[in-house]
Amino acid sequence: MPAATREKTVATVNPEEMTLADLQQEAETLRQRINRFRESLGRFFVNKQEIIDLMCVAAIAQEPLLLIGPPGTAKSDLVVKFKDALGIAEGDYFEYMLTRFTEPSEIIGAIDIKELREGKYIRRKEGKLPTAKLVFLDEIFKSNSAILNILLTIINERKFYQEGRPEPVPLRILFAATNEIPEQGELAALKDRFVLKVQSRSVQDEYFTELIDAGLQGEAYKGLNQKPWCEGHATLDDFLKANRYLTFLFARRTTDVHGEEVNDRRLFFPDSVFKEYQRLVKTLVREDKIFISDRKLVKLYKLFRVRSWLLSGGSVTKDDLRLLAYLGETLQEIEHLRVKVPEYLGDA
Repeated sequence: MPAATREKTVATVNPEEMTLADLQQEAETLRQRINRFRESLGRFFVNKQEIIDLMCVAAIAQEPLLLIGPPGTAKSDLVVKFKDALGIAEGDYFEYMLTRFTEPSEIIGAIDIKELREGKYIRRKEGKLPTAKLVFLDEIFKSNSAILNILLTIINERKFYQEGRPEPVPLRILFAATNEIPEQGELAALKDRFVLKVQSRSVQDEYFTELIDAGLQGEAYKGLNQKPWCEGHATLDDFLKANRYLTFLFARRTTDVHGEEVNDRRLFFPDSVFKEYQRLVKTLVREDKIFISDRKLVKLYKLFRVRSWLLSGGSVTKDDLRLLAYLGETLQEIEHLRVKVPEYLGDA
């Protein structure tokens, strides 16, 4: 096969259809590319590397991430630059600021009048959430019940309903933002879907000079229509391949020399660290009164593994358990866990 044809064939392979054997050959290169991506993107912000790292972990795991903070703390800028740096086409990206007046048509598309005349209730979804691979929803908790029901279905099932029939959506990465976390009971289900919640804090007290310099540079980039953070270190396909590779590992079952089944936990989650995970969860639930559902425990395992693979390429370590600090359901819990989890891990 000529080289040009071979390159074209490789380029058109759907990353979500690749075999484990193919992904194993690429795994270390993928890890290096994504690490260069996260480190490079961090250069364009002041003290936001922690959030960018979480964005990468969530994106690989294909778990939603919630950014919390007052206006002007770079929440939207983080997502937009993340999207730009991945080179995501406009048709694969959807963003919207929600309010209690937001109508479903603004999110999932208006009713097709022509189809309606023929008795069909079909939405024109092009350019809306049901066709996007990366989605950013600002002020997500200000949405009304109709929007909440739609979002829960899409997040939980990755499905969108047309005329009562489910259609798969291509959504792979979901970031959301909020200025505050409301306490209304009807929002509990949506909040629970965001296993990780991170605060984007003001940096002016500690990084005043750096903030001014970086902010002025950012204004110049905007005025000149320049995007130097688009350095091509990684693409969306890299994140999709990483997700598929790790999913294969999660599903894999082998046998050891004694003929006993060995799963992902036994291979990549040392007993001492796993027991520490159990101890921390019991402490947080019993002493700190943090609710952690069974579903979250499983999601956390996946996130620990993604973080360990990305940052070290190896097994889960005690350091990866710091993700427990991002479980809070209220601002009070978030502040509490930010202090207590490092203490429990012996970092304080």
